[in-house]
Amino acid sequence: MKTLSPALAAHLASGVTTLCHCWKLVRRDGVVMGFTDHDGDLAFGGVTFEAAAGLTASAIETSAGLAVDNLDVLGALSSERLNDGDLAAGLYDDAEIEVWRVNWQDTDQRVLMRRGNLGQVTRGATGFAAELRGLAHRLNQPVGRIYQYGCDADLGDGRCGLDPGALTANGVVISSADDRILTADGLAGFVEGWFERGRLRFKSGANADTSMEVKLHAPAPGGALIELWQPMARGVAAGDTFEVMAGCDKQFATCRAKFSNAVRFRGFPHMPGNDFVMSYPSAGGANDGGRRH
Repeated sequence: MKTLSPALAAHLASGVTTLCHCWKLVRRDGVVMGFTDHDGDLAFGGVTFEAAAGLTASAIETSAGLAVDNLDVLGALSSERLNDGDLAAGLYDDAEIEVWRVNWQDTDQRVLMRRGNLGQVTRGATGFAAELRGLAHRLNQPVGRIYQYGCDADLGDGRCGLDPGALTANGVVISSADDRILTADGLAGFVEGWFERGRLRFKSGANADTSMEVKLHAPAPGGALIELWQPMARGVAAGDTFEVMAGCDKQFATCRAKFSNAVRFRGFPHMPGNDFVMSYPSAGGANDGGRRH
């Protein structure tokens, strides 16, 4: 149930209204943006809501239970603040969203309709579509540890215990193909595959402070070959500097052999599989009542 100010309630009861929608968006990097479906810019709460930004919203889907409320926003890349590079770089992933209903003649008459986060974002040649998820979507996120073979820690974090600085190397781009396949200098001395499944973060150039996972690492004439899983959002040029962290496939054998960190492994490598659970007890067999390891 919404609580309306007396002025807004009187405006709604008048029979003739001057209402519009305003969207406030807080990106992952802290940038605050505002958009409105009104034909002129509006301002309140220290945010300017830009008109004619090419945004169109679907109907809001609401339920009485804990199901996730959502709506879709379709947009053209027409605003000077909305560009394909930022979308591709993930700056809008899980961005905070507020949807307001506002009297455009008096912006003090407004009510917050929805609050949530951006979900899936799809991009086309000239536009994008974004899913707005209600606050209930947080209840669908895993919390706590999962009983599984693989490690659930991130390489170099507090639970892993390894020093991330010792796992990171610095490199310089020699050449780039499709902004995804890089020939780099500075990675000599690392065995083939050392950085596979690792993360590369650019320190300079158009993609500064943007990262991408490494798909392939191999020796190459004059340097090392680094293939990324996806092309970078902006062009990669010779001379761009980066740092890349060693890769980990979260398996116990890798933790022990590659990093000598088996004592801190955060998975359960000896958990019984489906075949063991479904098997019957047998003397001398896999399920003989004794320990497995």
